[in-house]
Amino acid sequence: MALDSAKKLEIIKQFGRGEGDTGSPEVQVALLTERIKYLTDHLKENKKDHSSRLGLLKLVGQRKRLLRYLKRKNYESYTKLISALGIRDK
Repeated sequence: MALDSAKKLEIIKQFGRGEGDTGSPEVQVALLTERIKYLTDHLKENKKDHSSRLGLLKLVGQRKRLLRYLKRKNYESYTKLISALGIRDK
């Protein structure tokens, strides 16, 4: 299930660099994190839902690539983002 638009707008306002910023890595990582949290809870209840598990793994990989890019380009923003989202650093 996709995020509802109100939650999505709230995340965009919180992590966006400016008004209407949806493409920055910070916003993309925050949106992916919310979807990952939702799918994780879903899979705790539905253990045999293998297609959702595959989707979760793809989302985690995409978030990992975006975080690696952000860490390389803007380390300060990276550290603020992972602390705000509660993501572990290697």
